Amino acid sequence: MTETGPRTALITGASRGLGLGLARRLAEEGWTLIVDARGAQDLESAVNAELADLTKVTAIPGDVADPDHRQALADAAHEAGGLDALVNNASILGPSPQPYLLDYPLDVLEEVYRTNTIAPVALTQAVREGLKPGARIINITSDAAREPYEGWGGYGSSKAALEQISNILGAENPELRVYAVDPGDMRTRMHQEAFPGEDISDRPLPEESVPGLMELLTGDFPSERYQAADLKRAYDGS
Repeated sequence: MTETGPRTALITGASRGLGLGLARRLAEEGWTLIVDARGAQDLESAVNAELADLTKVTAIPGDVADPDHRQALADAAHEAGGLDALVNNASILGPSPQPYLLDYPLDVLEEVYRTNTIAPVALTQAVREGLKPGARIINITSDAAREPYEGWGGYGSSKAALEQISNILGAENPELRVYAVDPGDMRTRMHQEAFPGEDISDRPLPEESVPGLMELLTGDFPSERYQAADLKRAYDGS
């Protein structure tokens, strides 16, 4: 990754949870940020309350599945002088509670794939000319991409596809670092939606996964799939 001048990251789904936690850490370290989220009010609140006092932030509300929104993000990346990092974090769960595959509404399954699988590819294509030498691409995945959890067929398979996309993108672009990252269980709104009515207070806050992502953004790891918990131990020096 280039070390000259300010570093810039584009983070999708940055109004809460892991996206906001990572944006906050990068802002504290002086990165310029481009952030998005579907909820305009939540995004504005996050920027004003958490980020704007720390660094330069461009906030663009919208849906990553929308081509016009992706182009707006690409334009912002160009205006910022290019990207040192692209973090494809925005995702949708699908129905809550999650149905078995034989009962899964196919129109909703297509929506899950458009957001979780197609949109990261499309956004990477949109910003490709603005990726600086050695830029990092982090695609947030899940252990559900590999484990056959009942009811997770839609979300899990969309993330499994994203992991293979990450593998191939890294092989095809050795000048970049392309990472699929399993952040682990987190106490987030999406995780609560996956387990409606259950107490998930024992799950760690998303900030616990941020050090692992920082290790990838600041280190020199090869393109590969990683678990944030393993990287956190390296980042903390333990």
